[in-house]
Amino acid sequence: MKRSSWISMFLVVAACSDPKPMTTGVNLGETEEGGETTEGATDSGGQEETGVVPVTSGQSVTTEPDGEDTGIGEVSSGGGEDSGPCNFICPEDMDGGGECDQWAQDCPDGEKCSAYADNGGSSWNNTKCVTVVEDADVPGDPCTVEGNGVSGLDSCIKGSMCWDVDPNTNEGSCVDLCDGTPDAPVCESGFACAIANTVLNLCLPTCDPLAQDCPNANLCIPSDDSFLCVLDASGEEGQAFDPCEYGNACDQGLYCLDPAFGSECDPAAGGCCLPFCDQKAADCPGVGQVCLAWYDEGTAPPGYEDVGICGLMM
Repeated sequence: MKRSSWISMFLVVAACSDPKPMTTGVNLGETEEGGETTEGATDSGGQEETGVVPVTSGQSVTTEPDGEDTGIGEVSSGGGEDSGPCNFICPEDMDGGGECDQWAQDCPDGEKCSAYADNGGSSWNNTKCVTVVEDADVPGDPCTVEGNGVSGLDSCIKGSMCWDVDPNTNEGSCVDLCDGTPDAPVCESGFACAIANTVLNLCLPTCDPLAQDCPNANLCIPSDDSFLCVLDASGEEGQAFDPCEYGNACDQGLYCLDPAFGSECDPAAGGCCLPFCDQKAADCPGVGQVCLAWYDEGTAPPGYEDVGICGLMM
């Protein structure tokens, strides 16, 4: 069957992708002097993260005219009246159109094109050419940033950036930027391209949402045709049926979806934390919930055939 479209939701990415039904962003969060967080996100240990990366793709469950569920389906671009939680990164100010191109790396010799926040915020929204440091770190190596995780200044080689930055030490790890083009991105085996904020193109590890096998207590959530490891922005919240606004605002094994999928969810909330489930051994916690296929029949990528999400039939 043809993959169905989901209602878009939001997802925020920490400076460090939406059930396939909704667009959800990833939140990195940065605390203001007043104690409130803007795009606020924390890691699983309650530590504040600096930087928000939003992904503008999401999904929501749909049904055929005869009422047959067709799976979670693919994510549609965010925005519009029906937009909901974001996928992996959803900043408020996605300017784009910076002075250089992250894909082309078209800066002068000795420099690289780097994403940064040009407005003092916590979310990458622009690009600039910066000097590549001597003895630069390579993908997979530890790295450091100057200022904060969204400054655009780091110790990584051209074509990579410092990701998952600890705001207390300004240390993270270098990750590759995607090669190819936005329409045909390329990453090494075991990684997939996450495109967010119009200025980020990151090769992040793929993962199993049923095993939640990401390192460093990161979350395994959907992004386009893959599941990727992203930062946990749930803080003290994020349990099943908690309200949420971002794809990575729920605990491990849960995802931010339309509240209509759970009778225990707050119908007025932007999203609701719901668990992934194995279609061969479904055990959903909500009243009347079943394990809804994440993909339409015959469309699941290898290894994801049994992935589902707990929800009410709609």
